[in-house]
Amino acid sequence: MNKDPLNYSIFTYLWVLILSIWGGTAYNIRKIREGKLKRFSFSEWVGDIVISGFLGVITFWLCEYADIDPLLTAAIVGISSHQGTKGIAVIEDILHEKLPIKKDK
Repeated sequence: MNKDPLNYSIFTYLWVLILSIWGGTAYNIRKIREGKLKRFSFSEWVGDIVISGFLGVITFWLCEYADIDPLLTAAIVGISSHQGTKGIAVIEDILHEKLPIKKDK
């Protein structure tokens, strides 16, 4: 199969998004338990799952590019989506190491 984001099935993207939303929800619960949020906030949860969904899809594409086993890909998607914006920062750092692009200050 040609590795193109449009060549993956809806089912593939569905499992990536469900796993990502699960990771974002777990992160939201963690914030509540750690006292970073006083109580559940629907808008905060939506923000977390949007960020996690984006990160999950990006992580999936990177794993596919690297030919990582699907089971390991699922685990990496779940972990990275749970990290939220911290996961995005880690991916940025890796890309800045590997690619000749300047880092924003």
